[in-house]
Amino acid sequence: MPKTLVIAEKPSVGTDLARVLKGPFKKGEGVLEGPEHVITWAVGHLVQLAEPDEYDAKFKRWRMEDLPIVPERFKLVVRDERSRKQMSVVTKQIGRDDIAEVVNACDAGREGELIFAYLYEKAKGSKPVQRLWLNSMTSAAMKSAFEALRPSEDFARLEQAARSRSEADWIVGMNATRAATIRLRSSFDGAVSLGRVQTPTLALIARREEEIKAFVPEPYWLVDASFEADGARTYEGRYHAGAKPRIATGEEAAAIVAACEGKPGKITKLDKKEQREKAPMLYDLTTLQREANNRYGFSAKRTLGAAQRCYEEHKALTYPRTNSRYLPSDMVAEIKPIAELVGMQAEYRAGAEYVTSLDLLPLARVVNDEKVSDHHAIIPTRSEHKLDKMSSDDRRIYDMVTRRFLAVFHPEAVFENTRVETTIGEGESGHVFRTRGKLLIVPGWRGVYDEVAADSRPKGEEDEGADQQLPKLHDGETVKTTKVAGERKETKPPRRYSDASLLGAMETAGKLVDDEELREAMKESGIGTPATRASIIERLITVGYVERDARALVATEKGLNVIRLLDAHMLTSPELTGSWEHRLGKIERGEDSREKFMGDIAGFALQTVKQLDETLKDVRIPRAKLGPCPVCGHEIGENRKGYSCWAREDPGCGFVIWKSKAGKTLTVPIARELIKTGYTEKPVTGFRGRSGRSFRAHLAMQQTDEGKWRVEFDEPWAKEGAKAPEAEADSNELATAGGQREQPAPVGERSAA
Repeated sequence: MPKTLVIAEKPSVGTDLARVLKGPFKKGEGVLEGPEHVITWAVGHLVQLAEPDEYDAKFKRWRMEDLPIVPERFKLVVRDERSRKQMSVVTKQIGRDDIAEVVNACDAGREGELIFAYLYEKAKGSKPVQRLWLNSMTSAAMKSAFEALRPSEDFARLEQAARSRSEADWIVGMNATRAATIRLRSSFDGAVSLGRVQTPTLALIARREEEIKAFVPEPYWLVDASFEADGARTYEGRYHAGAKPRIATGEEAAAIVAACEGKPGKITKLDKKEQREKAPMLYDLTTLQREANNRYGFSAKRTLGAAQRCYEEHKALTYPRTNSRYLPSDMVAEIKPIAELVGMQAEYRAGAEYVTSLDLLPLARVVNDEKVSDHHAIIPTRSEHKLDKMSSDDRRIYDMVTRRFLAVFHPEAVFENTRVETTIGEGESGHVFRTRGKLLIVPGWRGVYDEVAADSRPKGEEDEGADQQLPKLHDGETVKTTKVAGERKETKPPRRYSDASLLGAMETAGKLVDDEELREAMKESGIGTPATRASIIERLITVGYVERDARALVATEKGLNVIRLLDAHMLTSPELTGSWEHRLGKIERGEDSREKFMGDIAGFALQTVKQLDETLKDVRIPRAKLGPCPVCGHEIGENRKGYSCWAREDPGCGFVIWKSKAGKTLTVPIARELIKTGYTEKPVTGFRGRSGRSFRAHLAMQQTDEGKWRVEFDEPWAKEGAKAPEAEADSNELATAGGQREQPAPVGERSAA
């Protein structure tokens, strides 16, 4: 009897699929065998594009005259030895005589399509293929999807876009990396990694860092006053000259304080306006990652991992790697049953009861077939959700999605905004102090959030002063001025990117867009896709271009140098990469040609190689001099791997500070401080533990039994022989003893001793 071969993306999905197909299934090595179906899996990318030397052995050497490398037809190779074992299993199943057809059950998206396409091509598959398209991993959803299998031809354009993306990344990344590395060998240790998506993302972070470094703070002053009306009704106000609260000089601020102290004030303006606030739209992956970073400090990767577990393991959320914030019209009938199911949990009961009680659901901002392509917005599934089985991370992500799903069907929140102006003095010499009050009158959708509602309230501009809970005040009444004080402030540089703000910038190709619906219109022209953005951020950290400092993403000196040297090259342009993403979307819809796109990519690679060859040919990044060696007195200089007193003409004493430590490159300022004082006064950020999570620690020079000097972590856990703290990037636990630390003497003094 002929059988159907089902190829899933990973073993756990294969096991889940077996539960909804006719059994029993017998477990084999990398395969499940049933009476009608055979299930196997890919374990992610088993197959990848071959390295250049697979096309010609001469490409093993990196030479400028061999660039650009643009294969006429791309070769595929098995990823590694671990993958080879499972690939042989898959190939064997595809070649079986009793297999009549194959079902592609890899993730329903561009990347899943690519995983299957490469695997099937490498296995020389020729049997007819059907596509299983899943939005949810519940049993009902999987059964329904198997009943509605679609021919693979329906997804030919999706496969073309997937192959184009992969090949474009190979052509641009391989050629740009080789060209830059060849020209910068003397300045960088290892390859200068460049890429179609990672380089413009790095450019965003590096250029922000340059802005911060170039920023010169300027002083300004604010003057605040406290007022009291009859009956102990108190409030505060901030001085404004017209619309501006900032005062240019301390003298001017002092004069305003002197003119207002002890003088009565009068409420000369009292306006109350109603503000209505719509519920935020449903989550796509990028918005979920941004808000989880803002709320919990989760990295993009951590949020994706939790959302993926909620989808695959807990069957509690729908497919997470989506860029849509809408539902299709055929899901309208599912909304109330899903709300009823999540309402079984006490914390969601009130919000769910409201949704299920509605005769007519408000669908205008929720349902839009044109805005749903591969997958709809992330929502809870129509099944029982066992929250006690979820980890803390998974529970938080589930909670965010569930509350958002319920909130979107609730009415607007209504606030009363009050604006008060209190004037001290008469006429043109009067000094005006402004006060803002905000009162939630109708909770609306905010009621779904209970205690977390306050977290999502927009914060007022610092210069304008915070919103206050105001007592009842009357226009024209006189008040006492109980206190007036001026405060010196400084202008602040732009903030470093966090995962949240960087994901937002990637989504809009670097353009600053806050409006939700305008962001929707720009999605197809962003940097990367929701499925790849987290991995791009992690890639920049892995290659040493970016470090995490708490929630901030900081460009390293290496990352800054790469962007400085590329200057305004188009490879650093978010707009260019965004336009390529837009064209990939058009290939999916049949509005652009794969051949033309790849031709343009090949042309860009040629132009890039020529430009990098010309601009980087004679570039030399000067090596730092760090002063005399604390042991022998010879000049310490920077080299590719460290800082030492070694030189060709004089080997010195062997003193060296290696640049690489726990995934971080120690910079010149850190090395200089260690040489001078023997320790770092502040903890150094950007170290990575074995799990890949960031931590920070003090450093100190320590002498081994052999008399050699080494840089060690100067923390209690290090002295006790424990592992580095596995603190997530957002953690405030620094595992340091702060001012209690015993500070080592400088190296020179300890050597003398």
